Amino acid sequence: MNFNLYGCDGAWLAVDCGMGFSGPETPEAEILLPDPAFIAGQHDALLGLVITHAHEDHIGGIARLWPQLRCPVYATPFTAALIRRKLAEAGIGRELKLHIVPCGGSFALGPFSLRYFGFTHSTPEAQGLAITTSYGTVFHTGDWKLDPAPVVGPVTDEAALRALGDAGVLAMVSDSTNATVEGHSGSELDVKKSLEALIMDLPGRVAVTCFASNIARLSSVIAAGEAAGRHVALVGRSLSTYVAAAQEAGYLQDVPDFVPEEEIGSIPDDNLLLLVTGSQGEPRSALARIAHDSHRYAVLGEGDTLIFSSRVIPGNELAVRKVRDALARRGVNIITEAEEFTHVSGHPARDELRRLYALLRPKHIIPTHGEWRHLSAQAELARETGIPTVLVEDGDVLQFAPGQPRVVDSVPTGRLAVDGDRLLPLKGSVLAARRRLLFNGVVIGSFAVDAKGRVLGTPRISGPGLLDEADGKARLAYEAEFLDELNALPQGLRRDETAFTDAARAALRRITGKRLGKRPLVEVHILRLDNT
Repeated sequence: MNFNLYGCDGAWLAVDCGMGFSGPETPEAEILLPDPAFIAGQHDALLGLVITHAHEDHIGGIARLWPQLRCPVYATPFTAALIRRKLAEAGIGRELKLHIVPCGGSFALGPFSLRYFGFTHSTPEAQGLAITTSYGTVFHTGDWKLDPAPVVGPVTDEAALRALGDAGVLAMVSDSTNATVEGHSGSELDVKKSLEALIMDLPGRVAVTCFASNIARLSSVIAAGEAAGRHVALVGRSLSTYVAAAQEAGYLQDVPDFVPEEEIGSIPDDNLLLLVTGSQGEPRSALARIAHDSHRYAVLGEGDTLIFSSRVIPGNELAVRKVRDALARRGVNIITEAEEFTHVSGHPARDELRRLYALLRPKHIIPTHGEWRHLSAQAELARETGIPTVLVEDGDVLQFAPGQPRVVDSVPTGRLAVDGDRLLPLKGSVLAARRRLLFNGVVIGSFAVDAKGRVLGTPRISGPGLLDEADGKARLAYEAEFLDELNALPQGLRRDETAFTDAARAALRRITGKRLGKRPLVEVHILRLDNT
């Protein structure tokens, strides 16, 4: 997830505001957001949020975090169309000022003179951002590549980048995702040709799954379906959302009408192509439901083919493997990029990085967007070409000027977990308790006492996921021991609600620790009855 801040003369500018999905290391949360507490505390100085492109790790946090930022948002037409839909779902569409900036457009915010520069990427209208102040120009690349034939949208504007380099670039903050990969990332046009040849000869139903945001890939799959005489159906809500936003922004204007999901069954198998969401194995996605034969309309079975036109994002390997295995059990032929040329990356390999260095000629490179090994690889590449680099981590305050770029401070950072309608600190007490529940479970003790603190009847103990509720004999043993512990507490302590609760909790913790050999989360509920 991306959330970048640039400050100058007391004013601040934010670039991108994304979301991410948790991995195995944080099973207590599903969606993660950057914690904006540092800038939220001084949001009056935040002049704007500028978006580079429409991927979720760059726009997915806007609707949830904007109430803390309260600033205008700037985006190109396609990106703005998607943001507008997210804001409407969150109910803040009228409150937020969304400014549409043309691709390659310029605007100013306080001490910042800003200009977009068009790049190719795996979604339309990816823009690098030149941030010019009285101290010089910093170029924030966003996500990018140099694709000579992107299928949808123009090629990267190298002439404009060279002119910017001629004017002088103090530093480039650069995408490092593929900095370990030699050569070139590849072209969308080559994927289009490969898909057309592949789909032409396939029997039965054909389904293709890819990222819904990759409008060029959608265009290529649709064209391949047409060439093979197949009608195309969009299966999955996000596909319809992205296609509608693309058409609103002027893309995908010449595609045929799509087959509605409810009419899929009326099309002969050899004349049908399904575009399906869920390439990352998301449990509730259309592809996962198809794999488990629970989708209302779309079915794949013996003799049909599913093409993965995407890479597996690190951390999603197990989920994707489960979906593929379920499809294979149903007799579906699965084709991935390992078997056929079905995907190219949207990020620059080392030859493209070298090319951008030559165009911009920055005085310094600041590697970003990637794991530490990717950042280090770009730093090494930049040094090989004679450009000094500075490696930074989350929270580092990098001073570009005056003087040489250097880390001068650090600010608090963190991640927030989306929990229903609220945002919780990932390292806060609520999620810490949930982590403990995941691994150690919870035991709850409930009992009634009279006004003097004497236990009435027998306590009740429950432990979902720990105690076998059907084993009444074992539960009675727990409850009898708990009653003995409660009765042994001093009479005076039982009149103090807080002290009594703490002592009862400690007693229950000792019992469960001894009997289970675990340290579950323990809670007690005391019902005090006035029997006078």
